[in-house]
Amino acid sequence: MFGGGGGGGGLDPRKMQQMMKQMGIDVDDIDAEEVIIRTADGEELVFDAPDVTRMDARGQHTYQVVGDAETREASGSSESAGAVESGSSGADEIPDSDVEIVVQQSGATEDEAREALEAENGDLAAAVSRLK
Repeated sequence: MFGGGGGGGGLDPRKMQQMMKQMGIDVDDIDAEEVIIRTADGEELVFDAPDVTRMDARGQHTYQVVGDAETREASGSSESAGAVESGSSGADEIPDSDVEIVVQQSGATEDEAREALEAENGDLAAAVSRLK
């Protein structure tokens, strides 16, 4: 009699996406093969073939990972992380694609763009503002 149908009480996923889009939230599915979360106590949570959704709300990115995690010790991974750290002084942390975006938006050189990104902890908008 009240319409609304069968039970679950939740919104239709299409309606939910429409509402989120109206609120300025973009939602994208990511085709992820594996997600690894390293914890402070030296463990890794490994998700094989998880469902990953990225939400962008006013420049704030939120990731949702859905799946079953396997727990393992992170000792083997820390050696490879050490190898990255011993490389150039943190330049590996800033993706080249981010450097290119800052160069295009600000007109700065790649070195200037990378320095600005490092100074702003990878924040693209802040790096562009810093250079203009």
